[in-house]
Amino acid sequence: MDAPSLGERLRAAMNEARKQRDQARTLLLSTILSDLKNRELELNHPASDDEAAEVVRRGIKRRRESVDVYEKAGRSDRAATESAEIKILESFLPAGVPPEEIRAAVREAIASGGGEGAKDMGKIMGAVMPRFKGRADGKLVNQIVREELAAIK
Repeated sequence: MDAPSLGERLRAAMNEARKQRDQARTLLLSTILSDLKNRELELNHPASDDEAAEVVRRGIKRRRESVDVYEKAGRSDRAATESAEIKILESFLPAGVPPEEIRAAVREAIASGGGEGAKDMGKIMGAVMPRFKGRADGKLVNQIVREELAAIK
């Protein structure tokens, strides 16, 4: 039998949270499932695991931005809540790519693509991102590309 899809795992987790009367987790998962349903309506077909993972990643990204805003506003209680939600959502995603693997791919792209400095940022990002799409945070890849291009000088 096939493993359950990401959407099915999210629904099962939400039902479990409801049974346990965990309002915060239920609200979080119902929000993500709503986002997933909207995405399926846009696509006009049931979302694949990759498409569902992208919805979850967007939810994580929104919450990370909220953590930054709350921390700047001195609302550590709200930042902690958002951070807890991030951890819950991350548990549904496959393990990320280790930074060392990204760094190796960036160095390889620079060597083969002729990256010579900051002006080649877009070229290197364009070469590396498809390889890690859906498995690595774009901000992390961007940071590693910047570091590697700066080291060339």
